[in-house]
Amino acid sequence: MLPDIRSQTRETLAAQFAAWGQPSYRLDQLLGWLYARRAASWDVMSNLSKALREELAKTWSLHLPELVTKQGSSDTTQKFLWRLADGALIESVLIPANPALYGDDSDRHTLCISTQVGCAYGCRFCASGLDGFKRNLEISEIVGQILAVERWAASQPVEPAPATTAADGTPIPAPPPRVPERIVNNIVVMGMGEPMANYDHLMPALRALNATWGCGIGARKITISTSGVVPRIRELARDPLQFRLAISLHGATDAVRGQIMPINRKYPLAELTAACEDYVKQKGKMITLEYILIAGVNDGLDQVLPLANLAHRLHAKVNLIPYNKVEDLPWERPSDEACETFTDQLDQHEVVVTLRREKGHDIDAACGQLRLKTEKQEGYGSLEA
Repeated sequence: MLPDIRSQTRETLAAQFAAWGQPSYRLDQLLGWLYARRAASWDVMSNLSKALREELAKTWSLHLPELVTKQGSSDTTQKFLWRLADGALIESVLIPANPALYGDDSDRHTLCISTQVGCAYGCRFCASGLDGFKRNLEISEIVGQILAVERWAASQPVEPAPATTAADGTPIPAPPPRVPERIVNNIVVMGMGEPMANYDHLMPALRALNATWGCGIGARKITISTSGVVPRIRELARDPLQFRLAISLHGATDAVRGQIMPINRKYPLAELTAACEDYVKQKGKMITLEYILIAGVNDGLDQVLPLANLAHRLHAKVNLIPYNKVEDLPWERPSDEACETFTDQLDQHEVVVTLRREKGHDIDAACGQLRLKTEKQEGYGSLEA
């Protein structure tokens, strides 16, 4: 299979166009088709010559993920299951109009994207790694999730605006319905897989999503979540772009975190905290500590003080997430009262804290569940790498 063109950098494409003797503006036209217009075939690129389109088709492939199924309605969290070119399945989740969880402003539409097929990190509560690790996503497959969601959104019927009347009673025709050019304006890299384990593909993908020639999504609107891959956190701290960082913490002591997150054995809290301090020093930006509340595991009030101390040390905010039940795993969601009490206790310690009132609790919301269920229904079990 030819490499996908959206896995190429602008520089690589520019060099190839120069070798073909193409003027530079042709590259701008191509990039417009790839990102702004979300083209899924060469034939639609009407302002490129047939000869150039044929040359492109001989050199690269052009794919967007294929939608297998979608759960959720337009005014709620929506989960998308995508099939990639090799048949592998991944998930993305679109979260509409929320108070800001990761950015400074209100989030209109946040898309949570995946970076791997499966996961090798084995967090005990997570569905993503239940069927093992298959492979890293290519750059084009990371970017393609955003483009495929927007392509899907553009295909949906739009309700017309209501008709109005002038002061004298004359009807004023309603303007034609308009689909926004870009509905995804916030990205959270927190889907299937450990993003920092696919760093070499993740960062070029995010640069394309951020670039003016790409999707034009601001760096501060892009949050990378990691379970704690310390060397990559330090590398991200030195990156010039201002991507935000979230830590999947889920335990404020090594004793608790070590029960549910195997990575804590390699990078215990002392090392993780030092790397986060380096990030904060380099970037001058607040990080987020993600903390999934699991009944009887990490929701005890004895975890409040160490979590508060860590948040203060890192100048971090805490995002509490009640656990979403995963089939075949023993963990349970705490009661609403327990979640509220934990939140109140952190607030009393003057921690910036939010309790996520989960959107999507009824749509196989935990990452990886829909993929596993679909694989079982299709009868082929797991995909081989």
